[in-house]
Amino acid sequence: MADRMAFLTTPRSERERRDARERLGDRREVYRPGPPLPVVSAQAARCMDCGLPFCHSACPLGNLVPEWNRLAAEGDWHAAAERLLATNNFPEFTGRLCPAPCESACVLAIESAAVTIKAVAIKNVELALADRAWEQGWDRPLPVERWAGRGDGRRVAVVGSGPAGLAAAQQLTRAGHAVTVYEREDRAGGLLRYGIPPFRLEKDRLDRRLDQLREEGTVLRTGVWAGRDVPGSELRAGYDAVVVAVGATACRELPVPGRDLPGVHPAMEYLTWANRVAEGDRPVSPLSAEGLDVVIVGGGDTAADCLGTALRERAASVTQLDINPRPPGRRAAGQPWPVHPKVERETTSHEECGAAEAGARVFAAATVGFEPGPDGRLGAVRFAEADPRDRGPRPGTERVVPARLVLLALGFTGPEPDALFAQLGLATGPDGALQRDEGFAAGPAGVFVAGDAGRGQSLIVWAIAEGRAVAAAVDRYLRGWTELPAPIGASARALGL
Repeated sequence: MADRMAFLTTPRSERERRDARERLGDRREVYRPGPPLPVVSAQAARCMDCGLPFCHSACPLGNLVPEWNRLAAEGDWHAAAERLLATNNFPEFTGRLCPAPCESACVLAIESAAVTIKAVAIKNVELALADRAWEQGWDRPLPVERWAGRGDGRRVAVVGSGPAGLAAAQQLTRAGHAVTVYEREDRAGGLLRYGIPPFRLEKDRLDRRLDQLREEGTVLRTGVWAGRDVPGSELRAGYDAVVVAVGATACRELPVPGRDLPGVHPAMEYLTWANRVAEGDRPVSPLSAEGLDVVIVGGGDTAADCLGTALRERAASVTQLDINPRPPGRRAAGQPWPVHPKVERETTSHEECGAAEAGARVFAAATVGFEPGPDGRLGAVRFAEADPRDRGPRPGTERVVPARLVLLALGFTGPEPDALFAQLGLATGPDGALQRDEGFAAGPAGVFVAGDAGRGQSLIVWAIAEGRAVAAAVDRYLRGWTELPAPIGASARALGL
């Protein structure tokens, strides 16, 4: 029997990372192999099994955190993995990529202004369970006989193979429908494939999940651009329902002088080439940072991914410009428990930057413009202190740093314009996202929108939740009823004031 008072006696323990300098010599994941199971059990035992577990509300998937924590604490790893997989199709992705708002809402964090001091290490337990399930063969394709015998399945097209599209496809396939996923890139996975560096998600983990979908019966058609190679009219005629889950990949621009200089690129262009090198498509990226002074404009996860990638490419220096002021180390008064607060967090990339002494992170920095060098290409970046009132440049504070490569990591404004939208009768709202109703329906009957395409830029856990929810909506539309879970509605938002 697990110690029910372990939260009082066992301190929080994080998953151990490899040495930062060692990590810079390869593209493998930053963490050491999973800790011994007794260590994970001890961390899971810190969960208080609250009567009102706020971690449920903070996670859009409604993960049964106290249940699988209790089972893991008792050493019943198989049952714990089953409870985890009951609400999350891809826990090996969220366990690596999600910022864990569930931990911010952990009841143990109520009296701790610094979230990570006392909260249960939910994400680490989740990842240990997910990896254990693969190692033991518990997370396997569902046997065909469990769903193929149903005679009321229909044909469904899913456009986009990111986490929302893949979650929708798997749920609908397991409900008995014939699902085809269309992906315009040469490999499936969306931003999981080409937007996330392998040091955060090694691609063999994505490939084995795609193999599972194929074994279950989902058809993946890569290199096919829906709306161009396959027009919307053909999708409507050939399928009983269409799910548009193309993501939000239209990059936010920076309209300052010199934006068109050679050497200034969107972050996603840079990361895509780097991932293609990691996939073996070419020996060197055409945007390689090797030997260059690099400036990254932006302060989010994509900026951190660019930082870690540039360091591995042996950039001469890397400067990150974040227009936001330095976040506090503890919860601000306006972000009380259980909301996920904006506090300063050191990513693995920033840890590596410090170890390599390769650059600086500048907060409250407003980019003023890009200046050419003697060869007409990018030569420097001019920035100034950002005025806290309007984030504009404060007069008299301008600085110049040398730069031969600038990466714009300013977030995304919505889905890229696509002929498919007009072909399917979809409309774009004022926020740049595709419009849909609370049940994810959009345009004519039988067309649905899910993921960042309809929500806007968000977290992977929200994308998976949307995929599961839209699958339930499609199943109900096709059958008139559904047994599939719908964890959220289209208008659901994260906990906040």
